Amino acid sequence: MIRFENVGLRYDMGPEVLRDLTFEIRARSFQFLTGPSGAGKTSLLRMLFLALRPTRGTITVLGRDAATLKRTDLPAIRRRIGVVFQDFRLLDHMTTYENVALPLRVRGKDEASYRQDVIDLIRWVGLGDRLDAPPLVLSGGEKQRAAIARALIDQPDILLADEPTGNVDPPLARRLLRLFMELNRTGTAVVIATHDLALMEQVEARRLVLGDGRLDIYD
Repeated sequence: MIRFENVGLRYDMGPEVLRDLTFEIRARSFQFLTGPSGAGKTSLLRMLFLALRPTRGTITVLGRDAATLKRTDLPAIRRRIGVVFQDFRLLDHMTTYENVALPLRVRGKDEASYRQDVIDLIRWVGLGDRLDAPPLVLSGGEKQRAAIARALIDQPDILLADEPTGNVDPPLARRLLRLFMELNRTGTAVVIATHDLALMEQVEARRLVLGDGRLDIYD
């Protein structure tokens, strides 16, 4: 679904921070992206999401060469790639329901066509009793689950999660991992960026390990 071929990345005129990355994210796959702090995990996720262009190399996303995509092509491609950001990016003046429904609302969809889907998804992540709550009264774990629901509302083919368990306690981290695994069983490819070794040890999954600008893969 996503393929990197000899991809390199540098910022401005500095040295390459990522070098010669060649790998694939396959359909229905589950993998962890890991490495020490500052290794470039977030930069790699941004390239997967087409929010950052590589300095060199080729990125193919859902059969399209990212370098040839027009700005008008990006929204349709990105709707097939859900992203859970490390800082949640929920809007404080909106309720949980409104935050999750926002991607559909901005595209002009009629609320009657999606309201029940949004409610069902919020219940699936365990926030059925927080539908009308704004982010300011949600715990860190609740915000994370709301962000996951929002990333899934478009039923993406791929989900990218940046340190989704970084600010929660171990029991909730395990619960979030179960959500990601259940999602993967329904057919969505999942990439979880994390430095949490205890989390990764709970499931046998492919590991993409960044270090010194390079990527090692352990299937």
